[in-house]
Amino acid sequence: MSTSPQMAAGGQPTNKPLFALSGGFIALFCLWALVDLKGLSGAVDAGFAFSARYFGLYWQLLLLGTFVISLLICVMPGAKARMGNLAKPEFTTFQWGSMVMCTLLAGGGVFWAAGEPMAHFISSPPLFGAEGKSAAAAWPALAQSYMHWGFLAWAILGSLGAIMLMYYHYEKGLPLAPRTLLYPVFGDKAINGVIGTVADAACVIAVVAGTVGPIGFLGLQISYGLNALFGIPNAFATQAIVILVLVAIYTLSAVSGITRGIQAMSTANIWLAGILMAYMLIAGPTAFIFEGFFKGLGVYFTNFFPMAMYRGDAAVFGEPGWLGWWTVFFWGWFLGYGPLMAVFVARISRGRSIRAIILLLSVVAPLVTNFWFTIVGGTGIAMELAQAGSVSAAFEGFNLPAALLAITQNLPMGFLVSILFMILTFIFVATTGDSMTYVIAKTMSNDEEPATSVRAFWAVAMGVTAIILVSLGSNGVGKLQSFIVITAVPVSLILLPSLWDAWRIARLKGAEQA
Repeated sequence: MSTSPQMAAGGQPTNKPLFALSGGFIALFCLWALVDLKGLSGAVDAGFAFSARYFGLYWQLLLLGTFVISLLICVMPGAKARMGNLAKPEFTTFQWGSMVMCTLLAGGGVFWAAGEPMAHFISSPPLFGAEGKSAAAAWPALAQSYMHWGFLAWAILGSLGAIMLMYYHYEKGLPLAPRTLLYPVFGDKAINGVIGTVADAACVIAVVAGTVGPIGFLGLQISYGLNALFGIPNAFATQAIVILVLVAIYTLSAVSGITRGIQAMSTANIWLAGILMAYMLIAGPTAFIFEGFFKGLGVYFTNFFPMAMYRGDAAVFGEPGWLGWWTVFFWGWFLGYGPLMAVFVARISRGRSIRAIILLLSVVAPLVTNFWFTIVGGTGIAMELAQAGSVSAAFEGFNLPAALLAITQNLPMGFLVSILFMILTFIFVATTGDSMTYVIAKTMSNDEEPATSVRAFWAVAMGVTAIILVSLGSNGVGKLQSFIVITAVPVSLILLPSLWDAWRIARLKGAEQA
């Protein structure tokens, strides 16, 4: 237990093998996309189908187990223990919650909030089988969205993993990196051996894939919005400019560090999101939104385990069925973020108790997210029920930005609201870009604060990757985002020890307090 962060990777300031392995892989992915996008698409599709078919059930059990164990830890005596060797939290509760909320929601919490409830409303999930576009499909549509962006999704993003990392890093001196999650199984081999390097690389690649996807889609989405609102050409040049501006902003934020740029951007984002939520709640179908939230939660709670463990329509002739393209895709995406999100949560949660960390991630954040989905997606469903085609016509072909614009433009002062939502989405993705850039650099650094040059490199590298893939059309970005489901296979194994070791740490803390 005496290994120090500086001992990892030979004591060098930056872990060069990890840097070369993860950076080289991303470069090869982009090169393959440029040379043979069709061949890459085929390989990614085959890997996606394999991952969904053979690991889907394991992922469902892993997410469900993580959530249940995190709730059980909350009632243990050790849950009162403060982690991180700080008597007082580094950030206020509002700043802390803002940084946590923005990091996940940025991955798609605006466009998916409009599009996913509408998709399930138009074509009801097979578990419910309601008639599409009918009143009976409304609450199940919201409930299914809650499942994908609710308790299980948030719990895997750092609840148990963060407890492990805070204990091993701040109390035992091990690296604040994904490899430390394997320490209970492999000991020092996980910290100083090839196992740790491969584990860190898999997690970095997964996060880069999961972050470049939203960056690229943001370029496509903002370009679409600018064309619809202002007539600006929806072309590659517009998309590239949007991405370049985004990269410049989140690079400056990431380089300035957590206590300044990342925290300030997250706080501003939450305020803007809160203002838009309040406006939509007042100007939109207020009664329907509240009814939808509570009735949607009722369906969600009543069918929680059937939805979490649904296995029907898993595959059709070897191809992923509904389960693969929806639940398993989301689980793979969130699992890919899991270890590095745990690093981020561990870094910003010093001075917080185990109970506070779990309650924020596993209970409070999911409920806030569910309400956000109800306000945006529920408003769209209410509009569609009042006038068929008002949202679904624009959404045809799974056009997420068109669904959001259709909803916002149907509100009073729709033009202004649409612009504000575009700004909100932009800042959301910038928040994810800066926080993930920071934790990628932190994973590769053996110092307490990662080198500015490493942060800047990964910030720019993700933007350049997004521009390269956007130049190939939405299919290029889509394949990278689908690729995160493949990377979730090794990442999900890295998260497995947290199921029992976080419990052990909580018991140990309880014994210390006693």
